[in-house]
Amino acid sequence: MAGRRGHGEGSIYRRASDGRWCCVVDLGWVEGKRKRKVLYGKTRKEVAEKLKVTLHAQQQGLPIATERQTVTQYVEHYIATVISLHGKPTTLANYRGIVKRYLTPAFGQRALAKLMPTDVELLHKAMRDRGLALRTIRGAHMLLHGALKHAVHQGTLPRNVCDVVDPPTPPRADIKPLSPEQIRQLLDAAEGDRFEALYHVALTTGMRLGELIGLRWQDIDLERGTVAVRQQINRLAGQGSVVSQPKGKRGRSIPIPQTTVAALRSHKRRQTGERLRSGATWHDRDLAFASTIGTPLAPSSVYRRFKPLLMRTGLPAIRFHDLRHSAATWLLTLGIHPKVVQERLGHSTITITLDTYSHVLPDIQQGAADALDTFLRRPA
Repeated sequence: MAGRRGHGEGSIYRRASDGRWCCVVDLGWVEGKRKRKVLYGKTRKEVAEKLKVTLHAQQQGLPIATERQTVTQYVEHYIATVISLHGKPTTLANYRGIVKRYLTPAFGQRALAKLMPTDVELLHKAMRDRGLALRTIRGAHMLLHGALKHAVHQGTLPRNVCDVVDPPTPPRADIKPLSPEQIRQLLDAAEGDRFEALYHVALTTGMRLGELIGLRWQDIDLERGTVAVRQQINRLAGQGSVVSQPKGKRGRSIPIPQTTVAALRSHKRRQTGERLRSGATWHDRDLAFASTIGTPLAPSSVYRRFKPLLMRTGLPAIRFHDLRHSAATWLLTLGIHPKVVQERLGHSTITITLDTYSHVLPDIQQGAADALDTFLRRPA
């Protein structure tokens, strides 16, 4: 049954075989051949909307899936035109790495229009067979899902085959925070170390390493005792140190204790000496935690000093990122409201904070019960 076409709708018709509505889009001449694209939908209105989007995409010069357009080509296009508008340099580099290492080997020259759910399942299997972590497999799946979702929205594809394939669910990351006693032990052992102030700021603010490396003296108010997180610096392969906004693009101001202020004052005096000794070789980027010539610290240089410090003090072999977890756990066990902890860490929602540090909640609940019991108990 073919209904009458509306103005500008093109050749919309209903297939007798399965009852789906279709529309043929003329893509013009491609490599000497006339190309057409068929759009599908459950209703005439749905197909008409897809046609409208597709014609708009043609006018904007956006690619439309043809038999020759591959999965890899479209995902790369999605990263370049969609993710690049909002994603940080580290995100873009990570996504391009996923395409190069996992999607291209799995799909080769597979046409986007011919991608099937079984192809996505085979991608999962191939990555599992390589011994890759579930988190890595999920990351590849979610990137592909996002690109295909965009293709459906643009009218390039009739459906997202990733919708019918469940991505693996990685286990919750094992958090290994230091206890308050271990935090004090670490800071005592770091006294006089070139990174002493770095450890102080990490443990009293919960800042990420990239945020610490990007911290500038202009972001630190030693008189008021505050640190402002306005940027981060990360190392990208082939690009060196890249400055970007903090995660979630949300800056924040964090009050710090006077012990951290004192550590920063001492560190600033030490850095002034390094700048004088470096002379003309000093790179003045106003970085609070920099190399001995003022350039951004490489994360590896922090790790090289952090691991031996843990060994010397007999502390567990934690990651540097666990200092952030230690800061959050420490505050929560001190009875600081989770909303305050969320704002200090820069989490987008309090739910993330509560889910991440749920291991602390039983102790907080017990502390609340003990406090109520103390208040309600009658004097003897």
